[in-house]
Amino acid sequence: MNAPTLSADLHVEDVEYLHHPSGPLLARIYRTKNAPSGPALVSIHGGRWTRETRLTNAVIDEALARDGNVVMAIDFRMPPVARYPDCIADINFAIRWLKQHAHDFGARSDLVGGIGTSSGGHQLMLSAMRPQDSRYAALRLPGAPDIDATLTFAIACWPVVDPLARYEMAKEKGMTDHLAAHDAYWPSLDAMAEGNPQLILDRGEPAKLPPALLIQGAADAILPAGMADNFANAYRKAGGTIDLRKFDGQPHTFITKDPGSQGSMQAIELIKTYVRTMAAAHVAS
Repeated sequence: MNAPTLSADLHVEDVEYLHHPSGPLLARIYRTKNAPSGPALVSIHGGRWTRETRLTNAVIDEALARDGNVVMAIDFRMPPVARYPDCIADINFAIRWLKQHAHDFGARSDLVGGIGTSSGGHQLMLSAMRPQDSRYAALRLPGAPDIDATLTFAIACWPVVDPLARYEMAKEKGMTDHLAAHDAYWPSLDAMAEGNPQLILDRGEPAKLPPALLIQGAADAILPAGMADNFANAYRKAGGTIDLRKFDGQPHTFITKDPGSQGSMQAIELIKTYVRTMAAAHVAS
């Protein structure tokens, strides 16, 4: 366990939350030293399912922590060590682990949500929609067998919520690096359709639909046009509540790529406000 301090008000520590034969998985815990007992979030990084680390979303994670939340930014298995659905099992486990330990970090176990970016947004939404899927919940949580991975809310930033449609787009545009990442993560095209939040909704499959916020750059050339709108429409049609917010002129990964831009700062403020709203609504219910 490592406990560096980034500033006088922010406490950061790295913890091992899970150990596989391939090695330990670390989580970076962000919190203020005197935070009120409130929400906690699991933070899932992007990187085409195949790269990046728990530090990728640090600008978002630190902002949420300074706003009074506990944030658990996780590493999880990726290709070539593991692929779908085993990577989702790590995320499902991390959500349950945070619920088990929320009080230790000054948060509430009944106010655990999640935030994910890009491919991490896909994995977050998939885990949120299927928290009790036996494949995703396959890893036993010692001492807390009855805790499940249901989320109070979900925040998806430029998520790949229809990986099959993005795969077809990548083929059409010759996006070789993206195609290689899809092929590394997904065992088959059938799996890409099965583990697909958009198609889960389109097929009418049973799914948990926590309140959700979707952040999308309007100038995102990495995702198919209309993907965010299609998902938001299907989510609402299925009975879920989702707030889709688009940011004019902003590309893929705009918050982490250019955190000082006006659009990024506005998006971070929106995310913080959304978490506060979700917490207040949960406490009032």
